[in-house]
Amino acid sequence: MTLFRHPEDRIPVLMFAGVFALDVTVFLTARSWWVPVLWFALGIIPKGWISAWNHHHQHLTMFRHALPNRLLEIIFGFQTGVTSQAWFLHHVVGHHRNYLDQTKDESRWKRDDGTTMGELEYSLRTMLTAYPRAVEVGRKQHPKSLRLFIVMAALQVVLLAGLFWVNPYNALFVFLLPMVASLFVTVWATFFHHVDLNTEQHAEASYNILHRGYNLMTGNLGYHTAHHTRHGLHWSKLPEFHAQLARDIPAHLYRQPGIPFVWRGSEEKLVLSEHELRTLAGAPVPDETLAA
Repeated sequence: MTLFRHPEDRIPVLMFAGVFALDVTVFLTARSWWVPVLWFALGIIPKGWISAWNHHHQHLTMFRHALPNRLLEIIFGFQTGVTSQAWFLHHVVGHHRNYLDQTKDESRWKRDDGTTMGELEYSLRTMLTAYPRAVEVGRKQHPKSLRLFIVMAALQVVLLAGLFWVNPYNALFVFLLPMVASLFVTVWATFFHHVDLNTEQHAEASYNILHRGYNLMTGNLGYHTAHHTRHGLHWSKLPEFHAQLARDIPAHLYRQPGIPFVWRGSEEKLVLSEHELRTLAGAPVPDETLAA
C-alpha cells in the first residue's frame, strides 16, 4: 500500500519537510540577533509558495492516512499560518461554493455597498476574518471538520507556546512572524484571482497565469479556471484540464505573475491572441511564447 495518494506529491512534501528542518535548526542554533531576522526575511516568498501547496493539500490530502496528513498540517501551520482544516472550511467549503456571489463569498472582494475593495483593504480584511469565517462555515455546514479544526488549532497553539518557552526571540522570528506574514501574502495574492469579475459562469470568473516558474512553485495554481471548475482535481492534472477549457475562457482573463517572477508589470492583465488561444487549446502544456 502506497503512502501517497499521488506520487507527484513526494518531492514537494520532501521539500516542505526540508524547509521545516531548517526552521528548527535556525530556532535551536541561532545565537546572534540578526540570524532569525534574516531567516524570516528570506523565507517570506518561499513560504508564500508553500501556502499554495497547503491549499492543494486541503482540497485533496497528500497522504492516504490521517496521521501523516495531520503531521504535515502541523508543518504547514508553522510555515503558512493556515492550520489544519482552516483552508478546507474557509476556502473549499466556503469560497469555492460562494465565489460567484459576493454577498456570501468568504474571500469577497466587494464591499457591502457593491464597490470594489483596494488590495490592502481586501488583504487585511480577509486575513483578519479568515479564522472567524472558517469557524462559521464549520458551525453551519461541517461540524465534524470544525471539531478537528479546533483540536488541531489548539495543538498548534500549544506547540507554539512551547517554542516561546524555550526561546521567545527565535520563536518570534522563525515561527510566529512567518505565520502571520505568509497568511497575509497568501490572502494578498488571492485578490487578483477574481477581482472585478461579475459573472455567473465559471469560465469567466477567474484570472489565469501561464508562467512556467509560477506554476512550478505553486503547483499549477495559475490554472485557476480549471481549479474552480473541478476543485477536487489533483494539481498535476490542471494544465491538461485547462487545455480542454481554453476555448471557453475569454482571451482577457490572463495575468502576469507577481514578484519575484515579474518585477515590472506584476499582476498586469494580458490578452491572448487568437493564435495563442488555439495553441493553448491544442496542447496540455502552454507554448513557450505563453510562458515567458
